[in-house]
Amino acid sequence: MAFYVFNGRRGLIWFLRGVMGLLLVLAAVAAVEEVAFTTALREPVYRGTEKRKEMALTVNVVWGEEYLPAMLEILRREKVAATFFIGGQWAEDNPKLLQKIAAYGHEIGSHGYSHPHPTALSRQENREELIKTEKIIKKITGRKVKLFAPPYGEHNQEVLDVAAELGYRTIMWTADTIDWQRPAPEVIVRRVVEKAGNGVIVLMHPTEPTVKALPEMIRQLKQRGYRLVTVSRLLQ
Repeated sequence: MAFYVFNGRRGLIWFLRGVMGLLLVLAAVAAVEEVAFTTALREPVYRGTEKRKEMALTVNVVWGEEYLPAMLEILRREKVAATFFIGGQWAEDNPKLLQKIAAYGHEIGSHGYSHPHPTALSRQENREELIKTEKIIKKITGRKVKLFAPPYGEHNQEVLDVAAELGYRTIMWTADTIDWQRPAPEVIVRRVVEKAGNGVIVLMHPTEPTVKALPEMIRQLKQRGYRLVTVSRLLQ
């Protein structure tokens, strides 16, 4: 065991100066990291890390509840965890289905409350959309959401700033299935597979052709060596 003896008052002063200097350095590093994190929150995410052969399937949900059970069963069978962006109003109307999504191990994000055009809302209205949805999802699932997919993909700096101030990452997409137009299942599969790549985020909705396309889409992506993970995992 080592013992240190300070050479009088001068030694103690130098020791305290060293400690204070170290604390200042640590504080500066923490401040830089905080600024970097806050800056990242204020930027939309179109793609995750390209360092791993992973992709993320996302589902925006404000309608189509009749197709969700089939989607959940396919994802369960294929052992795939997706990220579901939930509308608050929809969650109020379908609490048991939202609980099922969470129980199946999928990630839950916010899609706002009433599916408005975010850029047409005031700063306070955008805050209320997020806060109201967060409370609803927390009440139903017990989870605190940290990801936000703006309705219609609409955003400006004010929308991004509001989300960031509330601790959200704003998530967009790399590959859009455009499945809300109800194209043929093979078209949906092609749109995803053609844009497959490390860090790709796929946007889907609960529709009949999406349900039919999902097994083949997953099969082809796995065949190409991609692991399908949640958005949060993709951002790590």
